Amino acid sequence: MAKLPLNARYTCVYALPPCQVVELRGIYKVEVYPIELLLVQHSDMDTPHTAQFSRTDSIDLVSRTAQEQFLVSPQEETRLWVKNAEGSFERLWNTRVTVLDAALNSGQLVIMETRSKDGTWPSKQPRAVSSTSKEDENFQGQPGICGLTNLGNTCFMNSALQCLSNVPQLTEYFLKNRYLEELNFCNPLGMKGEIAEAYADLVKQAWSGHHRSIVPNVFKTKVGHFASQFLGYQQHDSQELLSFLLDGLHEDLNRVKKKEYVELCDAAGRPDHEVAQEAWQNHKRRNDSVIVDTFHGLFKSTLVCPDCGNVSVTFDPFCYLSVPLPVSHKRVMEVFFVSMDPRRKPEQHRLVVPKKGKISDLCVALAKHTGVSPERMMVADVFSHRFYKIYQLEESLSSILDRDDIFIYEVSGRSSISENTREDVVLPIYLRERTPARDYNNSYYGLMLFGHPLLVSVPRDRLSWDALYHILLYRLSRYVTRPSSDDEDDGDEKDMEGKNSIPKPGNMAGGSSHNPGPEQAGPSSGVAGGSRAPVNNSPGPSHWPQRARRKHLFTLQTVNSNGTSDRSNFNEDTHGVSFSSQPYIAIDWEPEMKKRYYDEVEAEGYVKHDCVGYVLKKAPVRLQECIELFTTVETLEKENPWYCPSCKQHQLATKKLDLWTLPETLIIHLKRFSYTKFSREKLDTLVEFPIRDLDFSEFVIKPQNESAPELYKYDLIAVSNHYGGLRDGHYTTFACNKDSGQWHYFDDSSVSPVSENQIESKAAYVLFYQRQDVARRLQSKPQPGSSDPPAPPTCESLPKSESMDVN
Repeated sequence: MAKLPLNARYTCVYALPPCQVVELRGIYKVEVYPIELLLVQHSDMDTPHTAQFSRTDSIDLVSRTAQEQFLVSPQEETRLWVKNAEGSFERLWNTRVTVLDAALNSGQLVIMETRSKDGTWPSKQPRAVSSTSKEDENFQGQPGICGLTNLGNTCFMNSALQCLSNVPQLTEYFLKNRYLEELNFCNPLGMKGEIAEAYADLVKQAWSGHHRSIVPNVFKTKVGHFASQFLGYQQHDSQELLSFLLDGLHEDLNRVKKKEYVELCDAAGRPDHEVAQEAWQNHKRRNDSVIVDTFHGLFKSTLVCPDCGNVSVTFDPFCYLSVPLPVSHKRVMEVFFVSMDPRRKPEQHRLVVPKKGKISDLCVALAKHTGVSPERMMVADVFSHRFYKIYQLEESLSSILDRDDIFIYEVSGRSSISENTREDVVLPIYLRERTPARDYNNSYYGLMLFGHPLLVSVPRDRLSWDALYHILLYRLSRYVTRPSSDDEDDGDEKDMEGKNSIPKPGNMAGGSSHNPGPEQAGPSSGVAGGSRAPVNNSPGPSHWPQRARRKHLFTLQTVNSNGTSDRSNFNEDTHGVSFSSQPYIAIDWEPEMKKRYYDEVEAEGYVKHDCVGYVLKKAPVRLQECIELFTTVETLEKENPWYCPSCKQHQLATKKLDLWTLPETLIIHLKRFSYTKFSREKLDTLVEFPIRDLDFSEFVIKPQNESAPELYKYDLIAVSNHYGGLRDGHYTTFACNKDSGQWHYFDDSSVSPVSENQIESKAAYVLFYQRQDVARRLQSKPQPGSSDPPAPPTCESLPKSESMDVN
């Protein structure tokens, strides 16, 4: 205890725990009950050092005392843990709070942990014996050339992290521990500093030079904890993760501890420079961080009311540019054309149609290649040997996906199946093969669809089963062989004609009033899927046609749209067959007959039209064109109108964005993924972007400093790539190392050097550009030596507890 002056008036103040000593003017205070803490190192938990502290001492003093006691250099990064009565360990996050605020008691164990040279914390290392070889443990490589393990569909996260890690000024900010001074634990919009610390750990490991690859599982867990959309291991967007990470780092490192209310003001006719300066100052009053310093710029937004002409001008900060790509209004579609001429094989065509066109446009485009009138075409989506959908002329082409198998059939007229105003009716025809299946009496037959279905025009005056048989036999003649005279018995054909005709089209669509018995399926129905095969002695009316004297290659059966015989869809009587829904006919083959007369190879054959070799070449676009498109005047959508203060109502105003000021590091997001009400697609247009000297002087409308042209010129430093389509894909990264200047390709845990001519590709998705004056400033800075340990910020509230894994 220090000696007091002899002539001083003093009083002993007994401060019993947990009471704090009260300040009294002119009186020396003596703390009778100081706090005794047991200080240990994480590497040696068995030899504690006892140190006394006042309850008003800061945790920072405890940390410095531990460093002095254990001879740890002030330049080394350390952190403190405290052991609770339950035996668990918690981080002492905020080192600016007092011992009293941290609720430390005498006899408590405080552990000091020192970051390893490879950037990891000893408490995060697994207890189990590592499988890493000694060669890997002693690995020393180029700092920053470090892969990230894919944890399962986390390539999007790895790509975003590699891009951000190669932003020089941001990485230096974390490597020099300047972030410790600015951790904001009490920001309600932040993540209590946890995202910033998790990202700092990744940066320090990646830039230690001691790892070929690291496992970002701790960072992934933190991201999922604060952003539920990234929970689990589903596929996500690297740009969305990047947006979350930039916002999270900004709020965790925000130097503004208490955000004041700022009212946004319109220009109201004031000069642009005055309004812009006011907007930026207001932004900095609430947002001041290394993210703002590095990535934030300023827009000028101009809205014009279409009714009253009122003009609203505001200046808004931005963190990245999402620029659109020029979209082609044409679309290439592949279809198969099936002619009415049975001698012609189906033809594959590649057609160029309007992207927002109709089915009729598809028929018109095909007519130019075939010479067949569009009025004589019907379009259908064929899937699994059946018609998935038969399209109407007025339907939109957007309902057809690129992966759909589209067949366009030539018919005798543009009559729909249910119309009764034409001389012909169009029937959908399926092909089925009987497959024997075991039953209690082995008389059950299954039916399996095969081949391509047909749309066949049938004359109205020949709607009988026998006439339909011969029409279909003619349509199939290219790959179905007619039986020879030896195979066919000459029967009396007169008793087969006109006996049981197919009802008129009106009855097909509208149903029938008859309700006959199930055994009268028609003269050549043969089998109703799932029912027993008819036998010669089956009961029926006296006029039932006897076909035993004539051999048919196949039988016909009414079926539903799925190709299964469904008796609820049709009625049978002695006068014919009437349908209660859209009529579908199945051609049923016996296996032996199919094998003998049906040529599968010929049936599946098709020819390619000359147009198949045509490719709609997408001309590459320059990045400057995308930026020009970004600054083009556009009209607001109906879902997002603007409230005009003059009209006092929402208006579809015109909007124009201009660039006022640009940040040190400019992130450009190419909007490759297009989502509309009717379609979703990924644009694989090649965007030509310069590696060096990207000049923005023509886009920045703020009066320019002619003596400093480098303020508007940028050099590329990183690219996030996306390969694949909408439903699946893979993300990688090209990045330029800030120390060596060498470009590398980061593919999860794999890293390889590349040349600059390999960087530009159709996969480029997010571009990182650094302003040239910043690059010169960083290169001219002398490499600083060790710096003093930073002082953490003051904040009353503590973050959520973190558990410690003690070896």
